[in-house]
Amino acid sequence: MLSQQTTRALAERLQRFCLERGVMITTAESCTGGGVASAITDIAGSSGYFETGYVTYSNAAKQRLLGVPEATLAERGAVSRETVEAMVAGACHESGADLAVAISGVAGPGGGSTDKPVGTVWFAWGDARACRSECRHFAGDRRAVREQAVHRALAGLIEALTAAESGAKWTLEG
Repeated sequence: MLSQQTTRALAERLQRFCLERGVMITTAESCTGGGVASAITDIAGSSGYFETGYVTYSNAAKQRLLGVPEATLAERGAVSRETVEAMVAGACHESGADLAVAISGVAGPGGGSTDKPVGTVWFAWGDARACRSECRHFAGDRRAVREQAVHRALAGLIEALTAAESGAKWTLEG
């Protein structure tokens, strides 16, 4: 399992980057249940770059709060590239943030399928216009899957900020 110190170090690094660059971020979380927002706001001064986050655990909440199309959820499911990308766009649109992360997955112990086994988590990072997404498969129990997802979400935000600053094309291996 990842240590709380590792997650805290990522959140502190994210804070430095956001404050130095004047970037506001938001979160759109499902399987992590607010874990990313919690890691961010555990650091004093986070209000300087984090104003709001969304915990949209149900499909209805994803539609109502983030504007995820009903057809996307029906055709692709909540745990999909299309859904997390729509969550990013909706979170940035609704919050006015410059950058968002969205997470939707199967933390377990139940809920998995052949196509989306327990530990499958989709991520997207971006803004209302464009984003990058990836799928990860994490091992462990519910707590371990959620902790790994929070860690990956924070690391991806840092990667997005550093790539944007360097002008490099941001690519992730999923």
